[in-house]
Amino acid sequence: MSRVTEIRYVGYGVPDLEAERAFYAGKWGLKQVEERDGLVYFATEGHDELFVVRLRASDTKRIDLVALAADTRGDVDALHEKVIAAGCRIVFAPKELDGFGGGYGFRFFSPDGLTFEISSDVARGPSREMQRWDAVPQKISHIVFHSPDHKAATQFFIDVLGFKLSDWLGDFMSFLRCNEWHHRIAFLPGPPCLNHVAYDMLGVDDMMRGIHNLKQKQVDIAWGPGRHTAGNNTFSYFVTPNGFAVEYTSELEEVDDATWQPTVHTPAPLVMDQWGIGIGGPQTMPHPAPDAGLFQAAEA
Repeated sequence: MSRVTEIRYVGYGVPDLEAERAFYAGKWGLKQVEERDGLVYFATEGHDELFVVRLRASDTKRIDLVALAADTRGDVDALHEKVIAAGCRIVFAPKELDGFGGGYGFRFFSPDGLTFEISSDVARGPSREMQRWDAVPQKISHIVFHSPDHKAATQFFIDVLGFKLSDWLGDFMSFLRCNEWHHRIAFLPGPPCLNHVAYDMLGVDDMMRGIHNLKQKQVDIAWGPGRHTAGNNTFSYFVTPNGFAVEYTSELEEVDDATWQPTVHTPAPLVMDQWGIGIGGPQTMPHPAPDAGLFQAAEA
């Protein structure tokens, strides 16, 4: 069955491009790999995805697009047909992509109005083996969204894009996987928007050293450090200069499709955070509001 197999990148429109550029390159631990046509691209050190963040200057703070991977051009075409059958509006049909990295893909608006791209055959970039205490991101781990109908959004990703349900937290947060890792996408109730983007660190030591490095650069932790129950991953959340939430995480659970059974975890303080020692909490994260780019495709 044709399905999405990974996350590629997130494209942001930001009012203060230089502040966001300085954050990702000088504090968060990404590397700028390209700048062209008003777009700035950042990659991680530890993975060959050509880039994981794309920035452009915008009058309003918005998500331009979330790019997902499929294995082959045939998978891209098949997913395009499934997205059409689900009633989604297509931004453009499968074609050769002319942006940085090329590839073959299409874009569409999700039922909530966020722009997604699904692509294959994108150029790969250089990477290196990460070492303990590097304390910089390896790759994107997962993305969490809000949706006014989070159960319908969950089912769309399962039925149309080929994700599988891993777990629920109560009835208000779903965790979805597209490969062996416990979750790549998750949904919460709320207005249609991004909640946060998480980045894998080599291990918990690297996450903790990363927190230290950010503190030294005057980036305050919003929530954490801690360890969730669903996915069993460690977490620490921060906010970029333009107000987007980002996370350092590690030790996300690996799932065996043959034996895994979804669990409904009952919400409780030591379920949200098994350690219970961190500062802040969900209430300290940016307040969700409808994304300014709903049903408005970015030009590039």
